[in-house]
Amino acid sequence: MKLLLLLGLVALAQCLVHRVPLRKTKSLRQALQEHGLLERYLKDHPYNLATKYFPTIFAVEPLQNYLNNEYFGTISIGTPGQEFTVIFDTGSSNLWVPSVYCSSPACGNHKLFNPADSSTFISTNDSLSIAYGTGSMTGFLGYDTVRVAGIDVVNQIFGLSETEPGYFFYYAPFDGILGLAYPSIASSGATPVFDNMMLEDLVSSDLFSVYLSNNEQKGSFVLFGGIDPLYTINGITWIPLSAETYWQITMESVSVGGKTVACSAGCQAIVDTGTSLLAMPNQALGNILSALGASSNGQINCKSISSLPNVVFNINGNAFPVPPSAYVIQSDGYCSLGFEGMNVPTESGELWILGDVFIRKYYVIFDRANNMVGLSPLL
Repeated sequence: MKLLLLLGLVALAQCLVHRVPLRKTKSLRQALQEHGLLERYLKDHPYNLATKYFPTIFAVEPLQNYLNNEYFGTISIGTPGQEFTVIFDTGSSNLWVPSVYCSSPACGNHKLFNPADSSTFISTNDSLSIAYGTGSMTGFLGYDTVRVAGIDVVNQIFGLSETEPGYFFYYAPFDGILGLAYPSIASSGATPVFDNMMLEDLVSSDLFSVYLSNNEQKGSFVLFGGIDPLYTINGITWIPLSAETYWQITMESVSVGGKTVACSAGCQAIVDTGTSLLAMPNQALGNILSALGASSNGQINCKSISSLPNVVFNINGNAFPVPPSAYVIQSDGYCSLGFEGMNVPTESGELWILGDVFIRKYYVIFDRANNMVGLSPLL
């Protein structure tokens, strides 16, 4: 079996190196399918084995799954590199980390960037202020070498925090945030990391893809510049963006049990790796809770999980179901729904946020070259 896997990986590697379309040669997926080994392979190898044998082909950033609430990876900044854990957030566009100039409690228990320890740091007089759905920061901007997924991005602009008010970042298991949305929403006009990767031809394709594991399993990743074919065996549905700000798309409706319960006239949604739950307008939340037989605070009888219907998101003429196994959160014998109310007004109406509860069911491709999101159902 090991020889078969290696032969398939060689074929896959040759395709990628020479930019040959995968359909013109036998892929690893096809080789495994022909020998009845695909299902076993996917079970035994939760993320792309090709990176083990051909590490230069892909730029893979492994992510740690923390309690199914946050997914973060490790980057380094400066020369020599100072390491930080960051959320790879498709719902924002700035990179920032705590700094030695920060006096907030949140900076007392996280790693701090020290410009004096980096020979390549360049300071600026530009300030930075960012407010998230939870948490905020202020600080200033600087330039330095940022290493992400084995890629060195030279002269990358990033934020050094001076304040991180409140306690959200104090209790966060990560240090900072690396935004992967469009430059149009970057605070202080800072160029996002992935934009510099594209501008400097550091990735083979102007896209990245994300797999988020479930139940604290290993194997979550961001793949810069490529699509892992092992996660697209069920096909890819491409959805055009409705705005090049967040990764924003148009939904036609949301249904439960075949009946439309929300977004009946269409609505806007963003695919956001930085949001743990599935957020929606408060009225829509009430409708969904009622349709699922949950209490007003989202609590539900754990014994009823097996009989609950899918919540279906109808997008670009296609149905994307989220089953109860994905949207019910079980903890200490209690069960609640992974939905939350959040009124976020936009020019086209209130915004939905398809966070990790949704993303865990799909391999998501964020295509900057064509301004589209690709969704491939996971097994």
